[in-house]
This record gives sequence, C-alpha cells and structure tokens, in this order.
Amino acid sequence: MPPINPYNPGNRVPSGTVVPKKALTFNKVFRWEPADFKAPLPESVAVIGSFSDWQAIPLEKDASGRVWQLSLNNLPGNCTHRYMLLVDGQPAKDANADGLAIPETEQEQAWALATPRGPRLFMLFSQTK
Repeated sequence: MPPINPYNPGNRVPSGTVVPKKALTFNKVFRWEPADFKAPLPESVAVIGSFSDWQAIPLEKDASGRVWQLSLNNLPGNCTHRYMLLVDGQPAKDANADGLAIPETEQEQAWALATPRGPRLFMLFSQTK
C-alpha cells in the first residue's frame, strides 16, 4: 500500500514518490538597550541579516522607552544565520548573539562590526526539533 501524503492524508502517494518534509522554522526576539543608562537614546534600531536578505527591519521601543525589541516569526530553521544590529544606521554590539563570524560576502562586509580581531558579524543558530 502506498504511503499517506502528510499534507493530504486522504490521498495516497504513488510508490517511489519522495514526499517533502514540512519546513522547520523558529521564532526569535531581538532586543537592544544602551549599555550606558545615561547615554542619549538613538533615533532608530534595526536588525539586518541573511534571514531578511540584508534588508533592515526596525525594532520598536518598549513602554520604558529605553529598550528596543522585535519578534521575528517563521525564520528558516536548522541553519546558521548571520546578522547585525544597526543603531542609528551603524553596526552595534549584540550581547545576546550566539557567536561571531568572519564576513564572507560583500553584503556581509558592508555591515560588519570592527573588533580587535577584525570585522565580524553576529551568528544566530536556528536549531529546531
């Protein structure tokens, strides 16, 4: 008997047909706040990365006015994303990053953060079960 199509259990899949698995996704909350409580607040905070095709996505201020955050849903899972936080359009540190990566493409070079060991991007490990 042919296997059942998981997308339409009433239909049978012809023998030998490969049924694609459902895409695994995950959700991520990006959060940024100034390291110095007395520092002036920026006009804008955004995240840019491989998950947005390097298009900036703005974060929103929370009720306190000092914390910026954004919840992104349905990011592709089981891969490593590269990204950068932009504060007033400039690369900024992310204390919640999973790690640092050396930029490999021109787009990544354009948004890299200067560090003592050279330019770096942040990594986001998107492991799903």
